Amino acid sequence: MQPRTAPRRIRTAEILSVGSELTTGETRDTNAGDLARSLTGLGVEVLRIAGLPDRLDVLRAAIDAALERADLLVTTGGLGPTPDDLTREAIATAWGEVPAVDPGLERWLRGLFERRRVRFPEANLKQAWLIPSAQAIPNEHGTAPGWWVERGDGRLAVALPGPPREMLPLWEEQVIPRLRERGVGVGRLVRTYRTAGIGESLVADLLGQELLRGSNPDVATYARSDAVDVRVAAVEAPPADGRPGRSAADVLAATEARVLELLGDHVWGHDRETWPDVIGARLTARGWRLALVEIGTGAALTALLGAAPWLRSAASLEPAFARMAAAAAGAEASPALRARLKARQQRGPLDIVVVDYLQLMVTSGKSDNRTNEVS
Repeated sequence: MQPRTAPRRIRTAEILSVGSELTTGETRDTNAGDLARSLTGLGVEVLRIAGLPDRLDVLRAAIDAALERADLLVTTGGLGPTPDDLTREAIATAWGEVPAVDPGLERWLRGLFERRRVRFPEANLKQAWLIPSAQAIPNEHGTAPGWWVERGDGRLAVALPGPPREMLPLWEEQVIPRLRERGVGVGRLVRTYRTAGIGESLVADLLGQELLRGSNPDVATYARSDAVDVRVAAVEAPPADGRPGRSAADVLAATEARVLELLGDHVWGHDRETWPDVIGARLTARGWRLALVEIGTGAALTALLGAAPWLRSAASLEPAFARMAAAAAGAEASPALRARLKARQQRGPLDIVVVDYLQLMVTSGKSDNRTNEVS
């Protein structure tokens, strides 16, 4: 076991996803994104994410390099019982220690197979390995315990199993509480502004290079399927060059005002808000309900809004009914559309009916117990 200094506060991290099935494209890695999101929420800066094949030399080199740069290394995968599961061996080599079967883990593992009434393969004994610097992270969802491994300089490695149904519970229920006890993160706040009606390049033009190239706060744009997001991440700024320190909230507030000034009415939501969240809040505040008639859209708007309680009716028509939408946009709707609306209204009053023809349009109407027809 390496001699230990005082525990080091975790401010930076790297994530290694282990498995040749990842580097060959046979399996998609979802673990790294979940871990990065969680670490960011804890105030930890994720410096790198990498996918690695099942090769001992590659794993060992990556582990050594990661622990030279970061306070925390998190690995997922490579904890199975087969010869190509090499994460334990790589960590043991990096620490200069020899793994051995832990009697307590062996009893737990054999008992697990016994309760399942399955013969215990001796190959599974490697899942009971530990090195002197490692502590086992119990796994109630599989046969591969994780490893919590501290280095003499206070840096830390956490090895987790690859299957998400095992990895996530270990991370959330056991690793995060231990990280908090140890000391994790810096004062950090993240705000996301969700925009519409403007492309990512135009958003970047409006924000300008000064904002986008700054380091604190870090401002970045992301094109999503339902919005262009602007993410602002601020950390506390210590005193420097005679200037007083600033909290993360102060750093964020100054930039938030500037971003909202530049983007104006293009901002429709914040953080994890979705279109159904925002539209639903507006409708609920007014006591309104919504009906949709989509023509030639493939029910795209209905799919976007989902099964919201305020969405009382949704219909998707073929393009041949386009003349109905055109008539609905004028003073008089076609008899066919009015008949359809009347039949729907007999099942309960509506406040807004949206007729959507080939494009999504923002609409509004006034509620007076009659159907408001807008397009």
